[in-house]
Amino acid sequence: MIAARTLVLAGVAALFPALAMAQVNSTNQGYLVNGPNFDVVTAVGGTICVRTSDWTPARAAAAKACQQCTPELCPKPVAVAQAPATPARPATPAAPPAKKAPEKMLPQKINFSADALFDFDKAVLKPEGKTMLDELARTLQGANYEVIVTVGHADRFGSVSYNQKLSERRAAAVKDYLTSKEIPANKISTDGKGKSQPMTKPGECAGPKSAKVIACLQPDRRVDVDVTGSK
Repeated sequence: MIAARTLVLAGVAALFPALAMAQVNSTNQGYLVNGPNFDVVTAVGGTICVRTSDWTPARAAAAKACQQCTPELCPKPVAVAQAPATPARPATPAAPPAKKAPEKMLPQKINFSADALFDFDKAVLKPEGKTMLDELARTLQGANYEVIVTVGHADRFGSVSYNQKLSERRAAAVKDYLTSKEIPANKISTDGKGKSQPMTKPGECAGPKSAKVIACLQPDRRVDVDVTGSK
């Protein structure tokens, strides 16, 4: 009989430490625990949440098993406020490219056939003549030059006075067209040489006036454009 009582007491004594441990943990957590590292009792088939007598919502919210047992009481994660993004600095505008200095032109002389610019014995520019002068105007735009001289010439057919006036009218027609293309009029002067400065040699186009002789004298019917500039 004495031995039986001893065994019962020993068993009760052995049970007290476990209950004490459970009470400590339950006091801290609010749930019955089955070990120092577990907040709930694990049974076959699942996890059992056993509340202690001092369970409170606050203790449950602080318990490790909160998400398993009472997720609605768990503290909501605090959203970390993100610092507002620093607005990107506007890109520094690139410096405009340096303006290219106008190309300086060397003194030059351009010879235009009068037959290409005008009809025979006329001083009105033909469409194809204007096209030729358009190219010259593009060359002169932005170039460095001092003066432009247009000089008209004629062949030997006709009187001296007639050819003089014809050559002057043709030189003036070229100037007027270049001026219409924004070439400053004060930089263009005109001159007429009539038939005094032929390109053909004496006797080269001999004979009376005919289509053949007129074609031979074509180099004499011209307008020279002299451009004077500096390098």
